[in-house]
Amino acid sequence: MRFGEVLEAAAQLSLEEQEGLVEVLRHRVIELRREDLAAEIRQAREEFDAGQCEPTTPDDLLKTILS
Repeated sequence: MRFGEVLEAAAQLSLEEQEGLVEVLRHRVIELRREDLAAEIRQAREEFDAGQCEPTTPDDLLKTILS
């Protein structure tokens, strides 16, 4: 289903149903972002444990970013 079709279908819902849909979608997006963040953290820990990266200070990190 295309985005425009989804919007058209949502427009057919009552105001209360649309509000419920927004809440459900908002919660799903939050959960997906949490899952993505958890996966990134797991990967970073694995890389650190494998010696593929080193700890750094915030100042050193900023120097690297700004150089």
